[in-house]
Amino acid sequence: MVVEAPIYTIKNAHLSFGLNPVFSGVDLYINRGDKICLIGRNGSGKSTLLKVIAQEIEPDGAEFFIQPGVRVGYMPQEPIFDGFQTLRQVVEAGLPATEKDQTYRADQLIEYLSIAENQSPETASGGERRKAALARALIAEPDILLLDEPTNHLDIETIEKLEDILIKFKGALIVISHDRSFLEHISQTTFWLDRGILRRNNKGFKYFEDWQDQVIEQEIIEQKALNKKIAEETEWLHKGVTARRKRNMGRLRRLQQLRQERREQIKAMGSVNMEIETPDLRSKMVIEAKHIYKKFAAREIVKDFSIRVIRGHKLGIVGPNGSGKTTLIKLLTKRLEPDSGFVRIGKNLQEAYFDQNRITLDPKKTLWKTLCNEGDHIWVRGHFRHVVAYLKDFLFKPDQAQCPVSALSGGEKNRLMLAVALAKPSNFLVLDEPTNDLDMDTLDLLQEVLAEYEGTVLIVSHDRDFMDKVATSLLYMKGDGSVYEHVGTYTELLQKLKNTPIKAEKKVVAKTEAKVKEKNKTLKLSYKEKYLLETIPAELEKLEQENKAIEISLSNPNLYTDDPLKFDELSSKLAENKAKIDELENQWLEIQTKADEIA
Repeated sequence: MVVEAPIYTIKNAHLSFGLNPVFSGVDLYINRGDKICLIGRNGSGKSTLLKVIAQEIEPDGAEFFIQPGVRVGYMPQEPIFDGFQTLRQVVEAGLPATEKDQTYRADQLIEYLSIAENQSPETASGGERRKAALARALIAEPDILLLDEPTNHLDIETIEKLEDILIKFKGALIVISHDRSFLEHISQTTFWLDRGILRRNNKGFKYFEDWQDQVIEQEIIEQKALNKKIAEETEWLHKGVTARRKRNMGRLRRLQQLRQERREQIKAMGSVNMEIETPDLRSKMVIEAKHIYKKFAAREIVKDFSIRVIRGHKLGIVGPNGSGKTTLIKLLTKRLEPDSGFVRIGKNLQEAYFDQNRITLDPKKTLWKTLCNEGDHIWVRGHFRHVVAYLKDFLFKPDQAQCPVSALSGGEKNRLMLAVALAKPSNFLVLDEPTNDLDMDTLDLLQEVLAEYEGTVLIVSHDRDFMDKVATSLLYMKGDGSVYEHVGTYTELLQKLKNTPIKAEKKVVAKTEAKVKEKNKTLKLSYKEKYLLETIPAELEKLEQENKAIEISLSNPNLYTDDPLKFDELSSKLAENKAKIDELENQWLEIQTKADEIA
């Protein structure tokens, strides 16, 4: 068997910015046809490494080898369009100097991606600019294609077209993205950049989380074997990420319950007389819209749409770019009046609005001052939190608290903006494209925060995996003014729109149903498991109540100075209780999963 040599190799690459090392000792090779996803936390240096591969940045030291004639195409996270009058010019700029006459390639990409070719880059939407940047990288038909967050601002239709292009692409690919579904569909190899070290796994993103857990577990074992204290960052990384991941099952069960409640609400509302409302529904009402209609010029954006949003509902708004999702949010939050119909807002609503274009960060301020201009505690969702502890919740290291905002990466700035938005007192949260440029760990964190958030949430996002795990129901906007509510996952909605079966696996389930039943005849819960299934919830409730009392005591800003021993004792007890809660939750979930299998 003949093994083909890599077409691109980098050996012993290292790079520092000032005194801060970004990565060291990086070795990588790219084979023809590789489909690689580059994974890492915000600020880990993913975009910087991609620029090194693209030879946009020169490392402090490295050995490069590129096979003669190999072309590299690169789309940065923030493409620059200076000097271009139209998006067509942007696309054609990607043609090599010797192939400038082959403009038919531009015609093909512009038509396939539906690019508004005559629009100026200055006035074009984020989605149109992103499509033009993608076409500019693709038009040269490169041997290696480097894409940094290609799905940002793209609607689901364009993302699926991009997936089709990349799956059929014969060259090598390295892509940075936060979109789990996108990465699962297109990747066959994973690069993981973690604390300056690049690791390679010859499997796609689908297997990343299991591999990540194995690597960290092995690292902890090795450090213990060397009789060293486990680094705080490693322990924090491992416990934080895996604990959130293990709780995913519990969160999804709760979400399924909410979706069932929403179905019942829709039935109840559909049968209620418009004039005589049921007291329960009226008291829980957050938004009520009846027969709203809105158009701009001759174009109908929303027509004859009615909805009642109940407290605790997490409503996702999806649809193609330009279909009117932001307009609908403005109508439902009364920032914009409908041409006809009306919108009522519930009483005592405290709104927090997250939009990357609305929240501005002062680059000269530290992260500490950005969140807490005076003192060292902030009030977050009902209790005081120390600013450093709150920053750690959003995956910032303690020593970053005094760093200026200007030192953060693009993804870290978005993470900080999210922390600012979620720190505001609110019972009504509006999130417009919250997932752009966030790393996987931050997305897990955001899902957990939203699962625990007791208020009402409106979310606009094209991220299928995120919406599947967060939204109670979805409003789908086709672009012709119609708005359709779907109670279920985004994935199910897309399959319904395509008129395809929800999952091919259902056929497999049908074929193996007899085997499963036979297996379950011999499978049953032990007495101990039944006892734990019944008693763990009460124990969890007791620990959570105890933690609330401890957090109230710790929120006293004078406790540390007045009684440091008590502060340490309470802090240790709080950490101990949280660890116990995690352990009990996981134990309960395992038994409950087994019980579900039996049932």
